[in-house]
Amino acid sequence: MTGIPDRPAHERYSHGHHESVLKSHTWRTIDNSAAYLAPHLSPGLALLDVGCGPGTITIEFAERLAPGRVVGLDASTEVIEKARSDFRRENLEFVTGDAYALPFADDTFDIVHAHQTLQHVADPVAVLREMRRVAKPGAIVAARDVDYDGTIWYPEISALDAWLSLYKLVHRSNGGEPNAGRRLKAWAREAGFEQVETSASVWNFSDATDREWWGSMWEARVLQSAFAGDALGKGLASQEQLELISRGWREWADSEDGWLAMVHGEIIARA
Repeated sequence: MTGIPDRPAHERYSHGHHESVLKSHTWRTIDNSAAYLAPHLSPGLALLDVGCGPGTITIEFAERLAPGRVVGLDASTEVIEKARSDFRRENLEFVTGDAYALPFADDTFDIVHAHQTLQHVADPVAVLREMRRVAKPGAIVAARDVDYDGTIWYPEISALDAWLSLYKLVHRSNGGEPNAGRRLKAWAREAGFEQVETSASVWNFSDATDREWWGSMWEARVLQSAFAGDALGKGLASQEQLELISRGWREWADSEDGWLAMVHGEIIARA
């Protein structure tokens, strides 16, 4: 692992692990978050899921790839312990680890996957190089990340405009890039991948159930998660502004006309 950089000192996960954050993470599945990778999933392949969070996508990988080995890795010990408690399979394991220094030998996995991970690291190119290191020759390195400036909604509530502007400030203050989706191809090419396939997909929230789920999550997250602590602690917003944004999410969730879409970039790169 010679030459692998240390985690940048200013890098910090913007969302934290408040209940409102995990609420969104546990919703994620292959179908809604990794459909672009699904055609490449075959029984017997070995897969590493970098930044796996609570493991809801990882467990589905383990089910589809069995008896192939599947490993979920995350920097948070708390989240890894939850994943271990929630999901158990003979071919599945969860480990705490650093994406900049993956605890695996060269050429170990057939697929190395990261969902909503590269946007939160200060040096995504270094992480992609490390993902490439542990991928077998010819193996797939796959990543999907949102592009926050590609988020659109209706009704056009001014408090949500304020949310988006503040979110980008908080995210970048922690070393990440909220518009990661559009940069994935460029990052992969800089990391040394010559063959990079790209695609894009959209999360859409519109019916009453989805609006309540997504809107109530942000209604709480704006006031209670690490995002709120950073916004206040770094002087990026006042409590009054956060409360205004929170009410904006409630207004959107309660609107029968409510509609929201979030664009994601996707890459499949060959090691």
